[in-house]
Amino acid sequence: MTSQHPIIIAGGGPVGVVTALALARQGLPVHLYESEAHVNESPRAATTHAATLEMLDDLGLATEVTRCGLIEPRFRVWDRAAREIIAEFDFAMLKNDTRFPYVVQCEQHKLANIALGHLNALANARVAFSTRVCAFEEREDRVEVEVATATARRRLSGSYLIGADGARSTVRKALGIEFEGYTHSERFLVLTTSHAFDAEFAACSRNYFSDPDEWAALFKVAGDDGTGLWRVLFPTRPKETDAQALDEAAAEARLQKFFPKTGSYPVVHRNIYNVHQRVAAAFRRGRAFLVGDAAHVNNPLGGLGLNFGIHDGIVLSSLLGQVLRNEAPGDILDRYERLRRPLNVEFVQQQTIANKRRLEEKDPATRAANNAYLRATAADPAAHRAYLLRASLLDSVRGASDAAAMARGRVR
Repeated sequence: MTSQHPIIIAGGGPVGVVTALALARQGLPVHLYESEAHVNESPRAATTHAATLEMLDDLGLATEVTRCGLIEPRFRVWDRAAREIIAEFDFAMLKNDTRFPYVVQCEQHKLANIALGHLNALANARVAFSTRVCAFEEREDRVEVEVATATARRRLSGSYLIGADGARSTVRKALGIEFEGYTHSERFLVLTTSHAFDAEFAACSRNYFSDPDEWAALFKVAGDDGTGLWRVLFPTRPKETDAQALDEAAAEARLQKFFPKTGSYPVVHRNIYNVHQRVAAAFRRGRAFLVGDAAHVNNPLGGLGLNFGIHDGIVLSSLLGQVLRNEAPGDILDRYERLRRPLNVEFVQQQTIANKRRLEEKDPATRAANNAYLRATAADPAAHRAYLLRASLLDSVRGASDAAAMARGRVR
């Protein structure tokens, strides 16, 4: 290998840990630093798509992820006011395209902890929590990184630096890379309840409710004990403060409006967050790279952000492995940004923006046209399959593989 310096990763969320594991399993030395004391367990992403399950399976993780989550082969789009299903999409249509014709609803902190367990078992990997990457400087043959704990700072040398440190990425900011895009005017409110929606939604636990006044999404996760929790996602209202949205009575009223029932809802967690559609102007500068939320963020409708971040890490780890094993020249690393950034704009940004617009559309004629399109797509087997290939990110992965193969041919 060209260098014995470790690859340094800033950020110990699921993208950072999976990237570290993908590198370490190649025999490459990896050091991962996470500023928090442990994996963040707050409710965040949960949907793991087929394309990602294939990658996790290659790392020996898919069986555990499935065991800790819930398999869901369908999703439905509803008209809330009419209380009727507009369209149902069934991933079983992809049974000849993937060995995982479904999604797995596994909370992201579980995925991170599963991957962390595998990473800690490898002698060439080191993991440090309560330690943050705070500065770095590139040299000709390495990157000098400064890490800090609550009591000390130290410097270390790495072959490359990977910023997997989230939307507020220290690595991205230090590189001076713009985070292009916009922030939605409304925030997203997530209410997690132990109330069992199974009586009405057992046939499909991923549901999107179109409504011109207030759309919503409802989906099930396993929860820590495996008995199941339901998450309900709403947009905040104009001029509504965080305190007003999180108020117990207001949360109860929102739930009752969508899903009337006798008695109050047992809400076990409330969360509110800003929603962005942003992509870094560059995914690489020299020996530093950006993956996951450090490189791109989007609204969660469709469950694409975390999945695409994992794909970033898998692609980058493969390229770095080729270079460090002297199997390919260093300029092959240019392919990372050349492939991943356009794919994020084309697949993730476009899809998530379109998903949100369909749910919140107010114009009756446009709503009718949207609904007619979804019904026709679901009813046509070829269109149904094509829609799911894109929604599951299988199209983006297969397209990227074809592009990479073409690029390899040009290099030769």
